[in-house]
Amino acid sequence: MNNCLLPESSRIAIYPGSFDPITNGHLDLIQRGSRLFDRLIVSILRNESKEPLFSAEERIAMLREVAEPYLNVEVDSFDGLLVDHAAHRSATAILRGIRAISDYEYELQMALMNRRLRPEIETVFMMSNEAYSFISSRMVKEVFSLGGNISGLVPPPVEARMRGRFSKIKHKGA
Repeated sequence: MNNCLLPESSRIAIYPGSFDPITNGHLDLIQRGSRLFDRLIVSILRNESKEPLFSAEERIAMLREVAEPYLNVEVDSFDGLLVDHAAHRSATAILRGIRAISDYEYELQMALMNRRLRPEIETVFMMSNEAYSFISSRMVKEVFSLGGNISGLVPPPVEARMRGRFSKIKHKGA
C-alpha cells in the first residue's frame, strides 16, 4: 500500500467483493484497475449471513500479499452500504467486473441503485479477461473441494491456503 498523500483531485475507486477466495480474475481486475485510478481500494464486504471459507482477516491478508506489487492498491473491509463506504473513503468510482450477460443484468441494477443513493459516485464496468471469464470463487471452491486442479485459477499463495483449509476440514470430518 502506498501511504503517500494524494492530491485532492486524485481518482479513487473502490473494488468491492467477497474475495472468498481471491481468484486470478480478481487479481487481473486489480492490476488493470490500478492503471486506471490513482488509488484503488479493494474492499471486502463483511457479510455475517454468509459462511465464508476464509475469515475477513484471512482474506485481507491474502489480498495484501497478492496485491503487494501494485503500490497504489490498498485493502480494507466494510459492512453496510457500499456507496456509504465509498463516500467515507473519498472514492468517486466503484469498479465492477463483468464476466457474462448475467453479471451485467445484476450489476446494472446495483449501479442504478447506487447512483440513486449517491449520484456523485460512478460505477465503472470492466470486462473480464477472456482467460478468466468462467472463473468464480464459488466454482473454485467447489472444484477444489472435489479434488480438482485449480492451479492457474487462483494465485499460488491462495491455493496453498486453500490446501491448508481443506485439509483441516477433512480432518474434522474424519
